[in-house]
Amino acid sequence: MTDQSYDVIVVGAGLMGSAAARHLAEMGVKTALVGPEEPVVKASHTGVFASHYDQARITRKIDTRKNWARFAQEAIARYPEIAKKGGQPFYTPAGVIVAGTEVGAERDYILNAQRHAQANGVAHRPLRGAELAAQFPEFAFPEGILALHEEVDAGWINPRLHVKAEITAAAKAGATLHRDTVVRISEAAGTAQVHCAGGDVLTADRVIVACGAFSKAEGLLPDPIPMRVYARTIAFFELDAGEAARLSKMPSVIYVPPGRYEDPYILPPVLYPDGKTYIKIGGDAVDTELHTVDDMIAWFRSGGDPVAGAAMSEILIELMPDLKYRSISYDSCATSFSPNGNPFIYSQTDHIIALTAGNGAAAKCADEIGRLGALVATGGSIPEIYEGAFAP
Repeated sequence: MTDQSYDVIVVGAGLMGSAAARHLAEMGVKTALVGPEEPVVKASHTGVFASHYDQARITRKIDTRKNWARFAQEAIARYPEIAKKGGQPFYTPAGVIVAGTEVGAERDYILNAQRHAQANGVAHRPLRGAELAAQFPEFAFPEGILALHEEVDAGWINPRLHVKAEITAAAKAGATLHRDTVVRISEAAGTAQVHCAGGDVLTADRVIVACGAFSKAEGLLPDPIPMRVYARTIAFFELDAGEAARLSKMPSVIYVPPGRYEDPYILPPVLYPDGKTYIKIGGDAVDTELHTVDDMIAWFRSGGDPVAGAAMSEILIELMPDLKYRSISYDSCATSFSPNGNPFIYSQTDHIIALTAGNGAAAKCADEIGRLGALVATGGSIPEIYEGAFAP
């Protein structure tokens, strides 16, 4: 067993946690980042999971929520810096389409997105009807759809590589990486102790808990957080080389289909570690809550819900009727939501800070949310440009 002391320990080496560690280290704070490697075989893994175990997540500045639009603007502006410091590119500027109906009660989604884009000065082009079809012939949007095309500073990121870049940059700035799982955090003698599964006990003045859905695990945060964790299913359409080449200029898509409960997001063709290229669609409407860590582990191992996956697949086939694919497969993920839609970024005690609740949009914004966590951990506060509460 070893004993090591730090100014701040970040528990959770995912998107938010790695970003927080980088910002802390670059502020001159003696920092440790603690978290396990990605499991080799997901289906048999019995430990924790992280949200960045994927190859592609949409990034864009257009959002229907003011704070999340600002989070994204701040984070995206730092992508080149992170990639340079971390020696790892992770962003593909493919552009994004945000689309929804302008007709009836469902029009609020796209009109709110357009209003925020205009208010925030986000460059975009509104497309409808024949103009939309001519610009993006791969899609068959129905009548009445408004699509906001954000061409600059939008597309997709590889979350695995994003985390890798953040960790490398943090290490260059002096942070220490511990590849272990934290089983318990305690407080004594004016400090916090981080107890690792491998037997190490790390000590710090402050500890940031940035474990995503697993922040709800017993023994990490002293106070329960009112965060709901939902099981989500994603569908993967395998493409051959010819179809991937045909769709090589395809943008990322966020689309609210009229008359449907789903809220789909679609990634363009991306090469995955298995050597195959997939188009991914997620955003199912089945709100199955995961209450315990055992629930979460079982869900991540399950491979998703085939019924929800089939519903998502139907939407993609309707939107891209000419799509040629070899197979469709499903997988599982999870999203964490706070009651007011903001991430949790607050001190629970003098020594323990919560940094979690991505509300389904944290991947693109992770560097800014991590920066805010670093500010709080060093005695600062959330800047006034952000509205609402970041604590229960």
